[in-house]
Amino acid sequence: MIENSRTVTQVHFFSTKTIVVNEAIADRLKFQVIEDNCPPSSCDSHLIEKFYSFLRLENWGDLQQIGHLLSPLVVINVLYKCKDNAELGLRFFCWVGKQKNYQYTSQSLSAMIHILTKGRKLADAQSLLLRMVRKSGVSTSLAVDALVNTYKNCNSNPLVFDLLIRTYVQVKRMREATEAFHRIRNSGFLPSIIACNSLLGGLVKASWVDLAWQLYTEILQSKISINVYTFNIMMNALCKERKLQKAKNLLDEMELKGFSPDIVTYNTLIDACCRYGLLGEAFNFLNAMSEKGLVPDILTYGALMNGYCREGNVEEARKLMKEMLQKGLFPVNRTYNILINGYCKKGNAKEAAKLYIEMEDSGLVPDVITYSLLISVHSKEGLLHQAMNYFNKMQQNGLVPDSVIYTMLIGGYCRKGDMGEAFKLRDEMVERGSMPDVVTYNAMINGLCKERRLPEANSLLNEMVERGLVPDYVTITTIIDGHCKEGYAEKALALFNGMLERRLKPDTVTYNALINGFCKEGNMEKAKELWNAMVDKNIFPNHITYCIFIDELCRKGDFVEAFRLREEMSEKGITPNVVIYNSMINGLCRAGDVHKAEELIKRMMETGLVPDSVTFNTLIHWHCKEDNMSEAFRLANVMVEFGVMPDVITHNALINGLCRKGNMQEAKIIFGKMREKGLIPDKSSYTTLIDGYFKEGNSYEAFKLHDEMLERGFVPDDTF
Repeated sequence: MIENSRTVTQVHFFSTKTIVVNEAIADRLKFQVIEDNCPPSSCDSHLIEKFYSFLRLENWGDLQQIGHLLSPLVVINVLYKCKDNAELGLRFFCWVGKQKNYQYTSQSLSAMIHILTKGRKLADAQSLLLRMVRKSGVSTSLAVDALVNTYKNCNSNPLVFDLLIRTYVQVKRMREATEAFHRIRNSGFLPSIIACNSLLGGLVKASWVDLAWQLYTEILQSKISINVYTFNIMMNALCKERKLQKAKNLLDEMELKGFSPDIVTYNTLIDACCRYGLLGEAFNFLNAMSEKGLVPDILTYGALMNGYCREGNVEEARKLMKEMLQKGLFPVNRTYNILINGYCKKGNAKEAAKLYIEMEDSGLVPDVITYSLLISVHSKEGLLHQAMNYFNKMQQNGLVPDSVIYTMLIGGYCRKGDMGEAFKLRDEMVERGSMPDVVTYNAMINGLCKERRLPEANSLLNEMVERGLVPDYVTITTIIDGHCKEGYAEKALALFNGMLERRLKPDTVTYNALINGFCKEGNMEKAKELWNAMVDKNIFPNHITYCIFIDELCRKGDFVEAFRLREEMSEKGITPNVVIYNSMINGLCRAGDVHKAEELIKRMMETGLVPDSVTFNTLIHWHCKEDNMSEAFRLANVMVEFGVMPDVITHNALINGLCRKGNMQEAKIIFGKMREKGLIPDKSSYTTLIDGYFKEGNSYEAFKLHDEMLERGFVPDDTF
């Protein structure tokens, strides 16, 4: 074998010119391992000369007459004679491919690849290599051995082995590419650093980082001269695995070996730091980069902007874009998408929409990512009209919405409770060939359960299974929760058991739904059984689990157990929140112990929690019920002092208390103040006042409010 240590000049292997090797010939590439590389006999030599002579004279008629005499030995030896004339060799190769019942051998194919590579017809050589590696039955060892065995007779160029490695990388067959590297090296040839870099880059991109490091070590051991690109690829490998300290060490090693880091080196490090929340470190690299005379490019700014957006600091990211513009760098789609995504994560649909307009005004055409972000944020914020506008604009610009975009919109309509529009979009999605996935079905099932349309949710679950989709734990948990809320806890439990049989892992949300269902039915024994089963599986109760139990215990008047659970929460590091205290306060008030409820509020505030509207409204309601109006009004004033504005429920409680005492003048004033504050009276506000006026005998005021109630679309009980 030939030991090759020459440096190969980098060339562009993949050109856009028309490939001569057409599909008809490609169909003949059913390669066989035939010994066609042995010396020809005198008889064969005469025939080979005859074929070659007719070929040189382009005497295709005479060639056709002796075409039936073709053999693998003749073909490869004629090709060897064409080793310095790629055009002639290719014409012969194509003619051979058209002969009846003839199949190329791996040797003749390899010879043609050598001739094309040597003649710098790399696109044609690439085409044949692609056919070779894609055909079944052609192993890596066969491909490499065939090229090695025909190398000398073709007086070939080692570039052919680079081309083979790069071809495997191109078709994403990384294991075969690595095997080819080893077999080529073991055959006495050294792939160039260009091919090695291509292979290393492909391995890192495919996340085969360990294999990339093994190969890197072998490259160093083989004395193949590495370059800056090699270091950049391995730097990227380290950054991909969050090994930033090792990446810094590699940077030092790079400089010690005399290589100057380039813009790609620093962009890789800056991007990694920004992705992992190390913005300060990213700016350190930016400074080091500037000290070396390297000028930040659009990728540098994009990485830093992304870093700020990840921290929620979109305004600083916008400042960076202005700085970028001042330096003559113009934003691209990705730049705007980073900022739009930053605002979308904060739920700021308004600013995201402004950036979209700015993007269009700058001459850029928004892409699928832009529209996905805008549709997502507007759907989540309930701004479905705007979301649909972007959906329509996207299609007007020739972009095709995928299942993810349809699911975003469907989810938005489901959250809004507009299941009609959700189903309409689902049907449109299917008509356009984009099939709903598990996430789509989950959104719709959740929407139906929220609307208490359980039979339809069950029907959708069946449809999902019939379509071959496997419900996940979110699907089953949603259905379980829907059944529990409708009072079908036993049915929910059956679904839960089916979930376990299918080895789907329930989480705290699943257990909370079931526990809540059984608590609502008053079956505390079953709820406790589920609690214990949950803990046994190392799924630990959260503040919602405790809240469900405490609320039910307070409803039953078991305050001793409720307070014990609250203490247990604190011991386990779960801080009781306002919702839990509100459940206990309401329970105490229902039990007639308002004083103890007020003491609990003080203890709650000592922990740093601030009473909310529910806390105040609960106490105000019970003071009004006890005809203690002075205390109720005092609490309403305290409520304002705490920055909690009285709502419709607060005003209704006060109106109800005043009406009970027959103080209709005061009740009317409170009703008027509620309107002055921009609060809209509800049905309870009207019916309480109407009932009060009738009890007072003031039918005029009662009917006046009754008519107003009708005008506002409320349906009165009319039981007076």
